[in-house]
Amino acid sequence: MTWKRNLPLIAFAAALAWCGPRLRPLPPAAFVIERPTSSPATGTPHAELLPRAAATAHAATLAQRADGKLIAAWFAGSREGASDVAIFSSVYDQGAWSAPQAIVDRRRVEHDTQRLIRKLGNPVLWRDAHNVLHLWFVSASYGGWSGSAINHMQSSDDGRHWSAAARIVTSPFWNLSTLVRNPPVALADGGMALPAYHEFLYKRPEWLRFDGNLRLIDQARIPDSTRTLQPAVAALDAHRALALLRDSGPPHRLRAAYSDDAGGRWQPAVATSIPNPDSALALLRLADGTLLLACNPSETNRSRLALLRSRDQGRSWSAPLIVEQGDAGEEFSYPALLEDSAGTVHLAYTWKRQTIKHVEFSPAQIEAVQ
Repeated sequence: MTWKRNLPLIAFAAALAWCGPRLRPLPPAAFVIERPTSSPATGTPHAELLPRAAATAHAATLAQRADGKLIAAWFAGSREGASDVAIFSSVYDQGAWSAPQAIVDRRRVEHDTQRLIRKLGNPVLWRDAHNVLHLWFVSASYGGWSGSAINHMQSSDDGRHWSAAARIVTSPFWNLSTLVRNPPVALADGGMALPAYHEFLYKRPEWLRFDGNLRLIDQARIPDSTRTLQPAVAALDAHRALALLRDSGPPHRLRAAYSDDAGGRWQPAVATSIPNPDSALALLRLADGTLLLACNPSETNRSRLALLRSRDQGRSWSAPLIVEQGDAGEEFSYPALLEDSAGTVHLAYTWKRQTIKHVEFSPAQIEAVQ
């Protein structure tokens, strides 16, 4: 049939149409540098475990709602990758966390996207300048996580109700192997940039730029990185940014890459001196301009979770300040960091794969966190 003979040409034309908007010159991007509106409260650091939603829990994310309350999300189920895994949320109010509520499960994503969904993972929360809460999460239809796609939902009422899940298309063919882990960075034009990564065949970090209408308008890769994933990005000023990356192989060190044009181009990622056992990390620019890093500073396991601080924009880091130290078989991992509008810092992380733990402290109390 004629159309079959022309299939390569049709596919090329479809890809060109999809790429067309991305071939036009884009205006330069700039970051929004947010600052707390008041000084953080004093007192000793506070910590507690969130209520359990299922047998296992993993991959916490944090955001501050428009009403000032903290909201956390994570995935939980009988085990990672199981068909019963759902994305749950809990709200922190007056020192206590609410009972977990399921935001979305596999069947709802199947209904909303009209696609087969086998498993869910890696939620990411973020609140934009219009007080809309956004939730990105990973879904896989076939195979392992390397066959994943990103989905997006949003809420205009502080997470009480959520829109239908929509699949984000980052490639015109198959749209496979795009994942998220860390929150986006706000842009001055009303858009935002979302750190992402691929795992199919080899690992590579990516930077997705969206306009104010959540339309994907640009993609940039962090070069010379075939074993790195899950970039965490902090804006250093209106134009410069630092990305720290999880390392999936030797030399088992976190890698760092800088951008001087708000993520339009990235310098090649280079190994730092900080050990990494192929585990996620969180990076936060504090209001005073210093950087705070949460990670597992080990080459072999996730039994130690620590905070490190940099006062020179990531060129050097303090010695690890231990938050959790367990036995080799225990896991304290996948941290999330947030500085709220009052200047209080919040840390959430996987606690023994059983639930999520939350720690809050002021920047001046970082060395007292344990």
